[in-house]
Amino acid sequence: MLPVDGERLGAGGGGAKRGGGKPEPPPPGGTAKQRRDLRCHRSRCLVLLPAMSSATAPVRDPPRYLRTGSPDNWRGGGDGYRGLPRAATHRALAPGLPGFPPPRYHRDPRSRAEAEAIEKELLEDYRFGRQQLIEIWGHACAMAVTKAFPLPSLPRRQPTVLVVCGPAQNGAIGLVCARHLRIFDYEPTIFYPKRSPDPLYRDFTTQCEKMDIPFLSYLPTEVQLINDAYNAVVDAVLGAEAEASEGREPCAAILATLKHVRIPIVSLDVPSGWDVEAGSSGGISPDVLVSLSAPKQCARRFLGRQHFVAGRFLPYDVQKKFELNPPEYPGTECVVALAAPRE
Repeated sequence: MLPVDGERLGAGGGGAKRGGGKPEPPPPGGTAKQRRDLRCHRSRCLVLLPAMSSATAPVRDPPRYLRTGSPDNWRGGGDGYRGLPRAATHRALAPGLPGFPPPRYHRDPRSRAEAEAIEKELLEDYRFGRQQLIEIWGHACAMAVTKAFPLPSLPRRQPTVLVVCGPAQNGAIGLVCARHLRIFDYEPTIFYPKRSPDPLYRDFTTQCEKMDIPFLSYLPTEVQLINDAYNAVVDAVLGAEAEASEGREPCAAILATLKHVRIPIVSLDVPSGWDVEAGSSGGISPDVLVSLSAPKQCARRFLGRQHFVAGRFLPYDVQKKFELNPPEYPGTECVVALAAPRE
């Protein structure tokens, strides 16, 4: 708690001694600095911002999560960092709090080549394991599902979710997502028609089976059966790495079915059937998009109701190298909802 009495005012303006006597009592309500800091504290800002003019403010770098653009832009005038007024700085420091708009991504979305370069950097230079990355992403996707569709808000009595997985990495992320949804008291069902022979992916399948998550032997072609049985569908069929698989079975039949479902669809990283850079070309229309690490260029075409990004785990030097400038993640969250892009 901030000091508002005279016990710790020796270093401030209200604690100077006069003639060796008792400390001068503070004015009613504390000093001006204390009242200002207390107002900042009550406004639930993440840090206390001293109100300094550009003439008296020391030239120093702001915290890492406020740095955008070149270092010249780090040292701005005004009363806040980045040359913003204090109110704007407060909004930058307090995303997700009541009264503050959702954060925006400060950098253009990633191309396919940039997304591959980021993943290569994590795997080779930072020694992330592929299984580790899939686990991080799958957990973040499950968290996004819980935020988009909290248990009390589901329209059906049973919290059922259908997770449709493809044969590549995005399908493995879907398996991890389903496992975490089961831990979060949802009732996922997995459709995984073309299982990968990769031992890593087989491990994820075994984990789901050991947790008694059911696997469908076929996907109903009658869409109404899916609409009646589930609250939402998680689309983990094709990801950023998939190009030629769209026209092949079983992916083509899956996409043909998902295009006609009426319940919400949550797409992981790239909606199935979309080009990573150009966007939709007759693919599905998801209600929720979860971008992994950073939004891809196709996210510009996303018109659904919620867009999450799961990139908090990225090391700061990776963010700086690729100029990601991610939004601030509130509290200990691993995903954050983004505002709709500006055209």
